[in-house]
Amino acid sequence: MTAKKLQHFYIAEEQSIYLLSHKDAEKLKQWVELCQQQLNQLGYTNTSLLGKGAYGFVFNGENSEGQPYVFKFSRITLPQHVQDRLADEADIQGELAHPQIPRVIDFHKIKRQSILQMTRAPGIDLDQLSHKKGPLSPELVVNIAIQLAEILLYLRNSKSHDGGKPYVHGDIKPSNVVYDESEGKVYLVDWGSSVTAQLDVHGQSTANNVMDLMSSDLQNSNARLGDVYFIGPEQLEGGLSSPRFDEQGLAATLYALASGQSCRYGNKVIPASALGLPKALARVIDGMLSDCAKMRRQAGDYFFSHLNYFKQLVLADEPTCYSEEPLVPVWVKHTDEDIDTVVYGSRKSFLRASSEEEGLSDVDDVQLEKYYKNFLMGMGDTEKAFIAAVSRLGNFPVVGGLAIRWEKDGVYIDSNLTLFDQALKASFQSAVNNMVHLAQGIFHIGMFKSCLFNARYTLHVEREHETDMFIAAPEQKIPFDVSPVPEMDDITRLHSYFEDGKDPDEYLHLPDEMMAVLARMNLIHHTGCIIFEVLPTHLKIHSYLMLLNHDKVEEFTQCLAEVLQLLPTITGIGISGFMKLPYKDTRFFEHINVLPDKFYPKNPKLAVAKS
Repeated sequence: MTAKKLQHFYIAEEQSIYLLSHKDAEKLKQWVELCQQQLNQLGYTNTSLLGKGAYGFVFNGENSEGQPYVFKFSRITLPQHVQDRLADEADIQGELAHPQIPRVIDFHKIKRQSILQMTRAPGIDLDQLSHKKGPLSPELVVNIAIQLAEILLYLRNSKSHDGGKPYVHGDIKPSNVVYDESEGKVYLVDWGSSVTAQLDVHGQSTANNVMDLMSSDLQNSNARLGDVYFIGPEQLEGGLSSPRFDEQGLAATLYALASGQSCRYGNKVIPASALGLPKALARVIDGMLSDCAKMRRQAGDYFFSHLNYFKQLVLADEPTCYSEEPLVPVWVKHTDEDIDTVVYGSRKSFLRASSEEEGLSDVDDVQLEKYYKNFLMGMGDTEKAFIAAVSRLGNFPVVGGLAIRWEKDGVYIDSNLTLFDQALKASFQSAVNNMVHLAQGIFHIGMFKSCLFNARYTLHVEREHETDMFIAAPEQKIPFDVSPVPEMDDITRLHSYFEDGKDPDEYLHLPDEMMAVLARMNLIHHTGCIIFEVLPTHLKIHSYLMLLNHDKVEEFTQCLAEVLQLLPTITGIGISGFMKLPYKDTRFFEHINVLPDKFYPKNPKLAVAKS
């Protein structure tokens, strides 16, 4: 590979390309094309971008014999010591010889660019599978649990590695586990957070001799931070690296897959014991996710020492599916358009037990997954899980809005959610139900709103300098749809842009002239949202608007045109959003502490016969 130079590589931060400025979007496309061209020049075909993260990005490619490979590039824009992590990853992964861990083929450093080449695990990652199917069947969860446990036992066994010490993967989560449905096998991928363990499973130093012990640093952790949605308390708090870290990642992954969630934090309200799993496995997962460190260790020890028991569980031949009735309405419609859903949430501050003042300067964009993760500090576990559950809705092709109000007697939810893929309906309904259950487990009094919009509709207006005015191009228009059937206004049930007052979490004050236009729009029967996001030289108008009163097309068009004409009057930096539901159809839910137990049947074959 050194014969043909791979030059500069850079991929922008992970987000929908439709939220980037024109300049950044072009740069992103160009660099992806450059990477693919360079791989093609090296003789690889069928190259494509597989994924990207904070430290690098990954491409697929096939050699002349059609064998699939993965190429992992470090981000050239990162500090050198961070880029060097890819060499550490190559060293550790290169020492592992396990059929369910991708094998390192080569590591190259060309000028400042590091490239790791490895075999490709067949199948799709479990995050994608969970997105398609919702909660995975108990039979599949048991299968995944056993296979991952056996991989972790291999990592713990210091005699099976050249280094003579246990290894820690450090970032076990659904997206880092690939499942090959044809073989029923799982593969553990992405070793970017892996390290040599400082402590063994018993908490003893892994130093092999006196000299090793004297030279080892047991004051500072060598651990790397994995995904904060899945790592355990010890790793999050910077403890010395240990195989226990991967136990926590395993438990969080199994919990997320069985519940159809995107994090570990919902287990106080939706415990593993409520998910229809075999009782022993459910109890083990709940124990491993416990707040008590001793309980976590005991549950982990029980799981690994009773692995043969879990292998002998009697399970149904066909996957068991638990269908759920939707707790709030979900509409499914067909569309020929592509939808890149982005979730915008506001009024979140009341969910935080402690709040450090932070302005929009801490938030790069409305790309909210990163924003949410930064915002989690100071929240309780159930609040974190609720925010993650709302964020998960953005993985689906969906538009609409949510208004959730917590009172002393329970939770009031107004919603309008339209999904544009029938095949994902069961998974989406499960995600919505999880969000509702988690909301029931929150006992603060307050309000939360969320808009889900198609980023492909986002309008971008740019200016050279922060002192210039934002001026929309003559051809730019804020798009809106007209409902297939007109809906009559019922004044008593209409939802308003303004009924909840000013949002304390928003930092952009719109001029009075523009607010007057929005007030006129508010009187026209429609649904959707309009969000103004102002960065120093880049204004974005995110929207999803559906006109319900067919007599008002001209007036509605005029209002949206006036909004664009008034863009030069906007000053300041920040976000300001407005949401309107088609009408009020409030659903009430009582508070809950925890969902009731639901376990896998003791005799599944008899249960299947009865059903």
